[in-house]
Amino acid sequence: MSKSTDFVERIDSQQLSEAISERYLSYAVSTIVSRALPDVRDGLKPVHRRILFSMLRQKLSPAAAFRKCATVVGDVLGHYHPHGDSSVYDAMVRLAQDFSVRYPLIDGQGNFGNIDGDPQAAYRYTESKMTDAAMLIMEGIDEDSVDMMPNFDGTTVEPTVMPGAFPNLLANGGMGIAVGMATNIPTHNVAEVCDALNLVVDRPDATTAQIMKKLVGPDFPTGGVLIDNFDTICKNYDTGRGAFRIRARYEIENLERGGYQIAITEIPYGLIKSKLVEQIAGLIDAKKLPLVDDIVDESTTDVRIVITPKTRNVPPEKLMAHLFAMTDLEYKFNMNFNVIDSNGAPRVMGIGDVLREFIAHQKKVLVRRTNWRLGNITRRLEILGGLLIVYLNLDRVIEIIRTEDDAKAVLMAEFKLSEVQVEAILNTRLRSLRKLEEMEIRREDAELKKEQKDLQDLLASPEMQNNQLKAWFNDIKKRYDKKTALGRRRTTWAEQTEEIVVNADEFIEKEPITVILSTMGWIRAAKGHLDLNNLDMKFKEGDELQSAFHAMSTDKINIFASNGKMFTLNANDLPSARGFGESVRMMVDIGADENIVRAFVLDTAAKYLLVARHGTGFIVSGENCLAQTKNGKQIMNVDDKNPAILCVNVAGDMVAFSGSNDKLLIFPANEIPEMSRGKGVILQKYNAERTYTIDAMFFNAADGFGWTTGRGTTKLDDTQPWMGKRATQGRTIPVGFPRSGKFGK
Repeated sequence: MSKSTDFVERIDSQQLSEAISERYLSYAVSTIVSRALPDVRDGLKPVHRRILFSMLRQKLSPAAAFRKCATVVGDVLGHYHPHGDSSVYDAMVRLAQDFSVRYPLIDGQGNFGNIDGDPQAAYRYTESKMTDAAMLIMEGIDEDSVDMMPNFDGTTVEPTVMPGAFPNLLANGGMGIAVGMATNIPTHNVAEVCDALNLVVDRPDATTAQIMKKLVGPDFPTGGVLIDNFDTICKNYDTGRGAFRIRARYEIENLERGGYQIAITEIPYGLIKSKLVEQIAGLIDAKKLPLVDDIVDESTTDVRIVITPKTRNVPPEKLMAHLFAMTDLEYKFNMNFNVIDSNGAPRVMGIGDVLREFIAHQKKVLVRRTNWRLGNITRRLEILGGLLIVYLNLDRVIEIIRTEDDAKAVLMAEFKLSEVQVEAILNTRLRSLRKLEEMEIRREDAELKKEQKDLQDLLASPEMQNNQLKAWFNDIKKRYDKKTALGRRRTTWAEQTEEIVVNADEFIEKEPITVILSTMGWIRAAKGHLDLNNLDMKFKEGDELQSAFHAMSTDKINIFASNGKMFTLNANDLPSARGFGESVRMMVDIGADENIVRAFVLDTAAKYLLVARHGTGFIVSGENCLAQTKNGKQIMNVDDKNPAILCVNVAGDMVAFSGSNDKLLIFPANEIPEMSRGKGVILQKYNAERTYTIDAMFFNAADGFGWTTGRGTTKLDDTQPWMGKRATQGRTIPVGFPRSGKFGK
């Protein structure tokens, strides 16, 4: 058998679906546990943990000199984190940004980016060292407080979790996206977290409401105002999921002559300031913020965005309510407490579970650090016991050392010493054989025995352990007291008791305008009521006037299209008549193959007759014609063969129809049904499929019926021959009726 045949026989057969499933599961688990989700015990992802551990080994403490970030990134890549340098440096930068984390773990020197979204400088230019908070996270790491594991190449070790009592998960939050899950944890005030931890230490079964009276809610680095009520906050923290409404903080600055301006001093967490300003400026340009005149970013190191109102008559509270509703000055933070628990499994936790897991971890750290210290004390007491024997039998010990060949064995046998004690005796310097040293050894021995007893009592007493944990938490609270610059609460809670309803239209200045619509669908508004019979307007090549009418700047302008939809525009939003205007199809979603039947000022108290090509239709109320979205509102059900062609104001007790069959029909208007939506009923009957409705007109019977041409108005003395029932054909048009079939010129 050939070698190639042997090779083929050794191929393992496996279903592709099973192979892919197995490998994707491994990838998903690696992404969730090793990259995306923080650990509930130290609040760190592996990359953050490795960065801090590397900086600790490089002795980059707060008191040390700054060192190039390139040095830290290189060490992390070489010893702990075999991934891309950008992933390490980006994670490192975030830990140094005071607008990203509440308590920075890295003290950065150089360009580490800003709240405008500008990127950081390359790591060859920036320098860093750790902050006090980072040192607190790793406090006790050299005291066997946590397990160490081999690094990726087995040349050194790294911690599986950090030991420190600093509650980093809640203090600095975290965010990440894994396979099929994500996390988004807000930042909190450390002093309040310590109060909550002390509560749970004393009362492990404390309810979420009791905890939240201590913790209050998020405390974001960028400040802002939390406007949710206490019940909503409790519900979110109880389940570990929910949303918080955060508003920008603003100040009202009075100007001369009764004017004012708004200064935004804090923005919601997670927003890029420059994009927020661009968003508001874009809405102003698009006339979507009629109450706002201008926005200017005057920020330096502090946020300061100045907003100028359109008029000083607009109350500041209503202006801000309008901005909160239309822009990201009010932003929802979607909380998701999805973390890796102490068993290494990802799950969503409520605030009570998070605090209890952290406290349980701190108790394990306390026990391990205590046992480590007890071991050191035991070894030291053993040595001290041997040294005391030397002082009690100094002459004999010296004699043995001088005369015996194997002094070590003789000392061990004669004085019943251990090997460790004998080694300490033999290594003792002659200058130490003073009476003063003996007294010092006895004092140290007594102190260590007392400490040993205290530590043994600590291990035996859960109550003492709890007191020690509370002492740790109180020390951290003292360091980050709310009275300090870093510890002060930045996000305040101001429960919104009453929403301010803003009707932007009431602040629009009422001015006369003339609306001009071209046949190609370009619309514009000229100031004032122009003479409609002598409009001096220019149009694009191949375009001409379709209709023009008077309106007010506060009016709603409706567009009725051949697809049976009504579209509503604000007259104040129409483009200026200085140019050719703007295409209606860009302002609302009218298809390119749809015709504009009519543009008019919407009167919600009026009624309108809608007519389709083949003589069907109905009456609709003006109130029902108001469209709220750009997509319009479907009023009339039509099809390609029977599109909408007329929209006429109902203004009379009689209605007249003229069709392409040269027939006129007049009947009472009350025979037409009023509907909110539908196809309608037959208004004028046509035998041939090619015939269609040309025009419709309402009039009062008492005023008589007539039509208007360029020569004037013609009255029909006797309308009886053309009177009929709805859905009949009518009779041939009277002599002198316009050849166009239109009732108006």
